[in-house]
Amino acid sequence: MKILMYLSEAAIPFLVLYIVGFGLSRRQRVYEDFLDGAKSGIRTVAEIMPTLIGLMVAVGVLRASGFLELVSDLLGELMSSLHFPAELVPIAVVKMFSSSAATGLLLDLYKTHGTDSTLGVAASIMLSSTETIFYTMSIYFMSVKVKKTRYTLAGALLSSLAGIAASFILAQPGA
Repeated sequence: MKILMYLSEAAIPFLVLYIVGFGLSRRQRVYEDFLDGAKSGIRTVAEIMPTLIGLMVAVGVLRASGFLELVSDLLGELMSSLHFPAELVPIAVVKMFSSSAATGLLLDLYKTHGTDSTLGVAASIMLSSTETIFYTMSIYFMSVKVKKTRYTLAGALLSSLAGIAASFILAQPGA
């Protein structure tokens, strides 16, 4: 176990030294290239900041207005007819918008049902196998100025649905 700890602690410094050494061996201006990359990163952050702030405000408004809770309740009734626990629906819905908000709901679920319960395990698997679809799409597409997203949303929703279903199945005792 100690060898793994040593390797994990040494990996990043080794990688940095390797990159710098490789650049120097190819007679690159390593420091100047680093500064150019840092400037480009700051420009990218400045470009996506309005989108990020807008998305955070929108999620805050949706949560404060009770809209996400309403959608979760409606979907919960539909999903309970499919024998899917209604307690997992709010987490699944909120996760599409905000990972931190979904984590807050997960902690509430842990307090109520426990971390090792079937619901706790299913929710944990679900959060790790689904994505914050709307956040990711808005940040990535705005940063590279994509206007036509084609089937991205449909594919992302389908993959999240698969992750949600798989999390419920994998969390079943004896699975």
